Amino acid sequence: MVAALACNLSSDSRPPTIVPQLPSPTPPPTIGYATLEPDELPDQATIAATNRDETVLLNLLTQVQQDRLMMHVSRLQSFGTRHFGSTFSDPNFGVNAAANYILQEFNSIRDQSQGRFSATVQPFEFTYEGKGYTGQNVIGILSGYEAGAGVIVVGAHYDSISTERDNPNAPAPGANDNATGVAAVLEVARIMSQQQPRATVIFVAFGVEEINRVGSIAFVNNYIVGNNIDVSAMINMDIIGSSTGPNGATIDDRIRLYSAIPNESGSRNLARGLHLIARRLIPMMSINLEAASDREGRYSDHISFNDAGISAVRFIEYLEDNTRNHSDRDTIDNVRPVYLTRATQTILGVTTSLADGPRPPRSISLRDAGNGNRLLVWETTPGATSYTVALREPGSLGYNYFFDVNSNSVEWDGFTASRWEAIAVAARDERGLIGPMSAEFFINN
Repeated sequence: MVAALACNLSSDSRPPTIVPQLPSPTPPPTIGYATLEPDELPDQATIAATNRDETVLLNLLTQVQQDRLMMHVSRLQSFGTRHFGSTFSDPNFGVNAAANYILQEFNSIRDQSQGRFSATVQPFEFTYEGKGYTGQNVIGILSGYEAGAGVIVVGAHYDSISTERDNPNAPAPGANDNATGVAAVLEVARIMSQQQPRATVIFVAFGVEEINRVGSIAFVNNYIVGNNIDVSAMINMDIIGSSTGPNGATIDDRIRLYSAIPNESGSRNLARGLHLIARRLIPMMSINLEAASDREGRYSDHISFNDAGISAVRFIEYLEDNTRNHSDRDTIDNVRPVYLTRATQTILGVTTSLADGPRPPRSISLRDAGNGNRLLVWETTPGATSYTVALREPGSLGYNYFFDVNSNSVEWDGFTASRWEAIAVAARDERGLIGPMSAEFFINN
């Protein structure tokens, strides 16, 4: 299901019923993958096909349109400011004009979706500096077809702010922070809505992020928790449009991914699963795993989901120029179109895997097979033609090795706690699409 942005306070804020529908100079990675030597691999293993031509997913990624992304950034910048206290009455200026634009784009997607996509708005009340305000989250929903497949949330905040935080009319173009994230939400929604995924995807543009995540907290508490929606993962995009740092250096093929501690958390497990999917299937951008929920002293909307016990991560550009953020200098001429396109392709790819790949394997166990071997076994996943077994060394942020097997078990003398801390398994379908990783199985001895 996909959630879209809503435009005005008179819209119905109740969520649609979520019912499945039938189908009608680059630095080295912090986490490197290596293939075990042939004599180290289990007999059943096949060498992981890191260079395999995954035509279905690659064809999907080519649908990302750079001109369309930049059009969204330009249009959002044109509203002058998206400050939460700016006027609601001017159709060409302020936060409500921006919300209306996003809703119109989601409605256009809805009109082309053959009933798969719907849009709504969630108004919320809040107080700032003793004064009451109304904000809006704009939501779009793409319904999945499989009951029990869960819900994926893909979001970005659309408000902006200047260094004059209390001045609602100060220029705050917010091109990179965060029109780029909203542009990616709109483009991923447009492309994914052309087919019906297995799981529901909710796309949401959050209001009032810039003052303590007010909009996403309201969304989590009142929309998700309040309606008992089973969210399995949340992907947040915040500042994803520039590959240029403050010293002028550029890195065009790398993006950071933040997730909450501890290293065994659901959010961290989600992050390393996305890292593995991107490493195998998405050649245009590498993901750099970060060992924190966000940059020191900073925050974004994924933390609202973390606080509610929902696994959530944040994508942000690899090099960040903080001198432009929250100023009149955050303009479209500082956005690098190729980088924004690659970032959007990466997020489209991992979201497609989460939403449309086979469900994660369940009931993983490790048994003594005799002769120093151990048998790793799990329940067969419907639709799986093979499985990826990922291995994580003690303390590692991500998976260090992986291999493929064609059945739901593998016998090996290498499943030892002296080398590995945890194992996870993902199913692959006939298209080569990797689904979500399982929960980690920890090797105790």
